[in-house]
Amino acid sequence: MGETLTQVLIPVAAVVGIGFALLQWFLVSKVRVSAATPGANNGYTDRLIDGDEEETVDGVAVTAKCAEIQHAISVGATSFLFTQYKYLGVFMIVFSVIIFLFLGSVKSFSTESEPCTYSEGKLCKPALANAIFTTIAFLLGALTSNLSGFLGMKIATYANARTTLEARKGVGKAFITAFRSGAVMGFLLAANGLLVLYISINLFKLYYGDDWEGLFEAITGYGLGGSSMALFGRVGGGIYTKAADVGADLVGKVERNIPEDDPRNPAVIADNVGDNVGDIAGMGSDLFGSYAESSCAALFVASISSFGTGHDFTAMLYPLIISSMGIVVCLITTLFATDLFEIKNVKDIEPALKRQLIISTCLMTIGIAIVSFVALPSKFTLFDFGTEIVVKNWYLFFCVSVGLWAGLVIGYTTEYFTSNAYSPVQDVADSCRTGAATNVIFGLALGYKSVIIPIFAIAIAIYVSFSLAAMYGIAVAALGMLSTIATGLSIDAYGPISDNAGGIAEMAGMNHVIRERTDALDAAGNTTAAIGKGFAIGSAALVSLALFGAFVSRAGIKTVDVLTPKVFIGLIVGAMLPYWFSAMTMKSVGSAALKMVEEVRRQFNTIPGLMEGTTKPDYATCVKISTDASLKEMIPPGALVMLTPLIAGTFFGVETLAGVLAGSLVSGVQVAISASNTGGAWDNAKKYIEAGASDHARSLGPKGSDPHKAAVIGDTIGDPLKDTSGPSLNILIKLMAVESLVFAPFFAVHGGLLFKWL
Repeated sequence: MGETLTQVLIPVAAVVGIGFALLQWFLVSKVRVSAATPGANNGYTDRLIDGDEEETVDGVAVTAKCAEIQHAISVGATSFLFTQYKYLGVFMIVFSVIIFLFLGSVKSFSTESEPCTYSEGKLCKPALANAIFTTIAFLLGALTSNLSGFLGMKIATYANARTTLEARKGVGKAFITAFRSGAVMGFLLAANGLLVLYISINLFKLYYGDDWEGLFEAITGYGLGGSSMALFGRVGGGIYTKAADVGADLVGKVERNIPEDDPRNPAVIADNVGDNVGDIAGMGSDLFGSYAESSCAALFVASISSFGTGHDFTAMLYPLIISSMGIVVCLITTLFATDLFEIKNVKDIEPALKRQLIISTCLMTIGIAIVSFVALPSKFTLFDFGTEIVVKNWYLFFCVSVGLWAGLVIGYTTEYFTSNAYSPVQDVADSCRTGAATNVIFGLALGYKSVIIPIFAIAIAIYVSFSLAAMYGIAVAALGMLSTIATGLSIDAYGPISDNAGGIAEMAGMNHVIRERTDALDAAGNTTAAIGKGFAIGSAALVSLALFGAFVSRAGIKTVDVLTPKVFIGLIVGAMLPYWFSAMTMKSVGSAALKMVEEVRRQFNTIPGLMEGTTKPDYATCVKISTDASLKEMIPPGALVMLTPLIAGTFFGVETLAGVLAGSLVSGVQVAISASNTGGAWDNAKKYIEAGASDHARSLGPKGSDPHKAAVIGDTIGDPLKDTSGPSLNILIKLMAVESLVFAPFFAVHGGLLFKWL
């Protein structure tokens, strides 16, 4: 495949992805949330429910109420994100200056060309150019990450009430609306990330010309920008949503025995806002960061191999062509959920979502084969820590494929341990008979056990890909795991949209049949959200390992020997960092939740008529508590992650920093998987009891029973694990790795000040 065709196909695939996203948005927009004329009933017949129940409120009134609640959630989410982005704007400016000063000082801000690191006898662009272009790439990555999160949030708040209204026609209509809305986010994020990266490479190429080594070193700033914004988005959004969720559950469900999302609960709007700023905006930024970093890692490693030195543009952009193929495959896969198969009842929902994973993986395997044999030469050389190895194109097919299928294994393992259709979660629910303590014990054991298979899957992927194509193999394996990111995001975003839809149904006073339908959508969404987190954690392990290899190469380290004191101290400190980070984020959620609980109790105790439903609660105060807490509390964990590589590299040197990266990778992956799955299992154990779909579940219920209260307490403990600490840890390990790679030239020249003084 020639360079001209490559230059055409990549942007065309991105534009097709954006076009498909807009089409899905248009189809969702056809569901109206306002009655155009008095008496209009939104296109529904008088009898809206497929059962013996009638709506308790007429169609127009329900629609108006849903629109009002949707507006309140949208305003709250938009307000929070704009406030958060003001803080992040300051961070972007400050950190841009740090990048420029550190990298510019490598050669004392010289403007003279210098010898290339990997191409002997050739001159490359000056270090000052690297500083400038890395800074620009950082800003582009940060802005794209923020845009991804913001667009996802706007789409989710646009779709939640529409999903509720469609549930009146049947569970199938509601599913399609929620899934299409998730697809809008999935395709926009995948296509935007690909398009911005492609344009950046071509614009940078105008200056760098034949210096591909410098060009793709500068491009790594794109991954750093994306992941740094994702960290603050995940942590800030996670603290926001879990403070509200814990406050609403402990006082509303446990103390006052009122339903989840009851409009009498003062924290209910903040809880629904939190779903959008944490699980949608934060998750969108997170997966964009993974995509950006895996692409940058693969591009950098390729640039110092025969692709880069031989200036084979098509082979060089192999990672981007894989992503382009992924968009086409995910587009076809989406049609199986929205057009080719019909959801007729509740039990069809989860299989339809899981079918998306299988179909996209099988089709993508074929797509990888096509791309590998068309875009790559039959034989080429790759850089492998000072030596060069000969690689064939079918080796890379296996590398990308093993990452892709390892992702599927992680996804299905996660589903087994977090879905209430299987025995692990049912055992956790059964343990609630004897109280909250046994529920917590069983949940923790489940989380620890759920680590085993994903780690073996990651280990096999690492061994196969490294054996075939060294660090480049690991980088493209990570890309393989993320190649179906549009589908992964679609089923991930579907969950919070369905959760919001259920909340709106409760607050609008809709019939219990509607709530049962939205609960069924939400229960499936909890499992898919856990699968999405599993993908993110697995890909983060591969991405950070690839970035680690790139850092070792760029920093000029020959071997990383764990028996040397410099490396070992870094290793043990790095292994501690995920625990320190988790402690900070969980305490932040606890502190914010404490304030929320006190406020909700105060309102129930002091506002006359609140429990009777004759007076509205003060939602705004609860929203403010979550907002203030999240913005204040996201700074210390963020600073820990961003400052650790700078301090370790500057004062202790590149060998110690290599130890820190290895330690945080090994420890962080285990803690992240365990935390996410434990929280997901507790959540679905509670929903298992609430749904009462089997004799066993009915024996534990109903809502308000002692086993149910024990399950709510377990779910409350799990909330910060699965939505704040767990998903943020994967950002910690990959962000420290990409930051170390970006600053590697500085650390190699000026690092290790403490050991130099000693």
